[in-house]
Amino acid sequence: MDNNTDFKDLWKKQKVNQPNIEELLLKIKQFKKAGLKSFWITNVLLIATSVFIGLVWYYYQPQFISTKIGIVVTILSMIIYLSVYSKLLSSFKTIDSDKSNQEYLLKLIEIKKKQHFLQSTMMNLYFIMLTIGIGLYMYEYAVRMTAFWAIFAYGITLLWFAFNWFYIRPKQIKKQEQKIDGLIAKFEAVNEQLTSN
Repeated sequence: MDNNTDFKDLWKKQKVNQPNIEELLLKIKQFKKAGLKSFWITNVLLIATSVFIGLVWYYYQPQFISTKIGIVVTILSMIIYLSVYSKLLSSFKTIDSDKSNQEYLLKLIEIKKKQHFLQSTMMNLYFIMLTIGIGLYMYEYAVRMTAFWAIFAYGITLLWFAFNWFYIRPKQIKKQEQKIDGLIAKFEAVNEQLTSN
């Protein structure tokens, strides 16, 4: 069957109770808008954080090499994450309203693969580098503290990372996967309906 067939007209002729195609296209538009918004918020926050960390280095002139390495590793983790995350932007930008149902489906599958890579491999690398960077950064200040306060500072920091890793991260991943899986399932249903006609 030709993928450029006007599936909106065919869809309207269906007697089977399926999701409204206009509603489905609206969900795609909302998905694209949410993806672009998330992209820009993440970029602004990570760039602002990197600039802030750079200013801390400039104004406070840390003495230990471990602190400087920690700052570099922390900023590098953000730059690497953003460079990979930026590749997802092109996928969101190319979701257009004039695509065929097959093109929508392929684009959603492409986004899902990129999101999975970002949520697994890149997020693991990001958290490992961030933990190492902050750990090295804190060392210069921790050696000036009593043992109790140094352990407390590292403990609180590690608890915050653990909370993000084991609670916030899985919730965000699940939410993103549910959205895209729902859209993919609906477009697959559209494809099945069109090929059966």
